[in-house]
Amino acid sequence: MRTNYQHLVANPVASMPRRIKILKNVVLIALTIIAVRLFFIQIIEHDAWVAKADEQHTLLETIVAKRGEIYMMDQGEPVAVALNHTTYQIIIDPAVTDKDGIKHALETYAKDYITANLDEVYNSEGLRYSIVAKNVPRDTANKIAEENLSAVWFQKNNQRVYPEGEMASGLLGFVNADGLGQYGVEGSLNNLLSGKDGLLKATADVNKVALSIGNDNVRIPAEDGKNVVLSVDRGLEKGIEDLAMDAINSTRATNAAALIMDPNTGEVIAMANLPNYDPANYGAVKDASAYINNVTEVPYEPASICKSFAFSAAINEGVMTAETTYFNQGYEIVDGWKIQNAEQRSSIYGTIDMRTALYWSLNTGSIYALKLLGGNPSAITQQGREKLYDYYYNKFRLGQATNIELIEAEGYIPDPNEGWGRDSVYANMTFGQNLGITMIQTATAFSAVINGGTYRTPTIVKGTLENSEIIEKEPENIIEDKILSDDTSAAMREMLIHNRNYKVRGGIDKPGYAIGGKSGTAQVVRDGAYDDTYAELVGSYIGFIGPEGELPKYVIMVKMWGEGQSIDSGEAMNLFDKISNYTINYLKIKPKV
Repeated sequence: MRTNYQHLVANPVASMPRRIKILKNVVLIALTIIAVRLFFIQIIEHDAWVAKADEQHTLLETIVAKRGEIYMMDQGEPVAVALNHTTYQIIIDPAVTDKDGIKHALETYAKDYITANLDEVYNSEGLRYSIVAKNVPRDTANKIAEENLSAVWFQKNNQRVYPEGEMASGLLGFVNADGLGQYGVEGSLNNLLSGKDGLLKATADVNKVALSIGNDNVRIPAEDGKNVVLSVDRGLEKGIEDLAMDAINSTRATNAAALIMDPNTGEVIAMANLPNYDPANYGAVKDASAYINNVTEVPYEPASICKSFAFSAAINEGVMTAETTYFNQGYEIVDGWKIQNAEQRSSIYGTIDMRTALYWSLNTGSIYALKLLGGNPSAITQQGREKLYDYYYNKFRLGQATNIELIEAEGYIPDPNEGWGRDSVYANMTFGQNLGITMIQTATAFSAVINGGTYRTPTIVKGTLENSEIIEKEPENIIEDKILSDDTSAAMREMLIHNRNYKVRGGIDKPGYAIGGKSGTAQVVRDGAYDDTYAELVGSYIGFIGPEGELPKYVIMVKMWGEGQSIDSGEAMNLFDKISNYTINYLKIKPKV
């Protein structure tokens, strides 16, 4: 029996049209998808794809502005104390640059300047721009350029150089790795010094080399920073820093700060913070406190220096003179607290005048001035507190920023009518405790006491340097306020000069000069109370110098301290003595003939 299998076998000829039809449909669908995609790319997403194409062939390069330099005065001429040195950033396109080649070149020539991990750079998907080295010297950059590596280019930059080394580092500050000024003048005037970067946008080849074709090329020039000229005298700055360092080395003090200013203009001609640090190697300090400018940024209690302000207020109000007398028993009881004089000697007990009280820096004397301000010689009153507050805060502007062109703290002056124990708080304020003021605030207020009574905003910027010519700065927010009478100022000068009569007899102060001053020894607050063991003290001294019979030419203030160290005002006064004589000799201040 024969089986018929014919009906089980497909007819290949009959199946061909159906296969062709399926294939045609697949091709048609594919072409449709492609057409739709092309439509989206060419019409709907046209701008986005053009932008991506441009991005691949466009060089965007920042034109770095040159940072302005900083100058001090030296014999009447500006001399650079912070300037620029040309260096380069090395930039690569990881998608094009040979990894092994650039790695070899960097490690061979610029190992100390590498700022990026190359493995991470090359593993970053889509990354087309990476800075791999900074602050590369010109000769090193040239060696890498000679390797002729693709998609490697060099951006000129400016590295900060301080030719005077550590000198005035607390005043100048430094520039960090990102080119930003930090602390000091570099920080406070960063915007003026840094200028404004420009931009280069141009058609580029695969190696990011700009081509001379294209209508979209853009070049925005950089605006270089201003060259700033400080009123500080370089020689004077160096001299007082050396003297302050000698004082630290010969005492228990670990720190010292000093400033010299013209009380008649507000110009600061020297400002020192010791010890210094190297601004070109700023990361080598133990902690950030090394960067702090103690003259402007640290409020503290200058102690009996403030008696100059309390006495001035009482004299200016017409309730006291240098000859006014009171009974000194060596202490006062205020709000149940016993406030004693540091100086306890029988010769100054009993009835004494205010000139004697200032000479011996008696706390009872400054408290008596506060009583007189309140109209009651026997007690501290609300009127007295409010009067003292008015002079301290509103007239002398203590506890407020002075608007000097530096970073500064405000500090504080307690409210006269809020809180417990206001009478004792204000009694202590007359001799410079229970408040917080900076050295620059203190020196500016003291200048008003002795310059004829005018408060002037301090300044440390003389102007800008353009084409070797100093362009004096335009006054901004400058205060010139007559806060004391001429007679008050003259009376205070006489008493402050009287304080130093023994210095003339001892041969320390030269004859023919009017030199006056006031000391201050401050207790340190520990656990919310003054340390009566005197284990740590801060010594300060402030004074003025000039020819006899003339208004003072300069005010000098010094402060010495050390953690856990007892530094009294006598050590600060010794430093003042040396600085005042150095200043007279250096500036050739002639005595009265």
